[in-house]
Amino acid sequence: MSSPATNQPESNNSPNHHSDQAGHSHGLTRGEDIEGVSDSRLLWSVALNQLLTVGQVIAGIYSGSVALLSDAAHNFNDANALLIAWFARRISKRKSNERYTFGYRRAELIGAVINLTLLGVIGLYLVYEGISRFFAPQEIIGWLMAAAAVLALIVDVGTALLLWAMSKGSLNVKAAFIHNMVDALGSLAVLIGAGAVIYLDWQWIDPVLTLVISGYVLWQVVTMLPQAIRILMEGTPTDLNLQTMVSELQKCDKVEDLHHIHVWQLDEEHKALEAHVVITRENAGQLERIKNEIKERLHHDYGITHSTLEFEYPDCSAESGHDNSLLVDH
Repeated sequence: MSSPATNQPESNNSPNHHSDQAGHSHGLTRGEDIEGVSDSRLLWSVALNQLLTVGQVIAGIYSGSVALLSDAAHNFNDANALLIAWFARRISKRKSNERYTFGYRRAELIGAVINLTLLGVIGLYLVYEGISRFFAPQEIIGWLMAAAAVLALIVDVGTALLLWAMSKGSLNVKAAFIHNMVDALGSLAVLIGAGAVIYLDWQWIDPVLTLVISGYVLWQVVTMLPQAIRILMEGTPTDLNLQTMVSELQKCDKVEDLHHIHVWQLDEEHKALEAHVVITRENAGQLERIKNEIKERLHHDYGITHSTLEFEYPDCSAESGHDNSLLVDH
């Protein structure tokens, strides 16, 4: 779909071929309300989690614990997520330009797709390793597994403290903060598993924890990857019933019909719409009022803050070949 940011040329087939985009800011505003908090906190969080990942991988190899390797994969994902959050905050400060009229909203999504794809491959490998350990158990060094779990728990809590202030003003960072708290619970589970190995000699607990953690990782991939791809493919938002929305908009005063409707997401938070609105020639003088009513409904009822509306007359719409029906790109 071509970007609706550029107005189409005027045509004799419409009342001034009216396209409107007023009231919408192209700049991504996430994080702008917490400028007083330094972005260096995110970088410190990234550094801590990357160092933790390296430490867990080394400890997992030497201790023989696949559960540690699973937790390392999870922390690696979190470190990348934090890095993406940092890049998103930096890139979001760039203004839209002629090359990117919607700004840089989707940079974070591109990184997320790459990150989740890599994580899916790692998760599947860890599932294979966890299952194989049931058939070919290996001796686990419990104390090394416990030491790595304690280190992970300390880093998870430290990262949460660094992100706490930033999470109050940014949904992006708040998601990373909540994710980090979940990681702390995962590290606690590995620590308990290490205790079971040391004191009860439950060697089987390691592959069980591996399957639980890697299962959670894969669940994240299965949940989040389709969402990111749907936005990049400009799919209709999942929380929007297109037919219902069109029916409600057609009830607006003086609106004869709507067609050529496209709804998509600019990013995780912002929706956009373009549509052709049919009104009679007698009501052309009320175009601004009709337009404002439609935009108000779109914003209030459906959270659509960017809308491009083109107004047409019924006879011109028929002459131009439109069937006055809802068009949805597949």
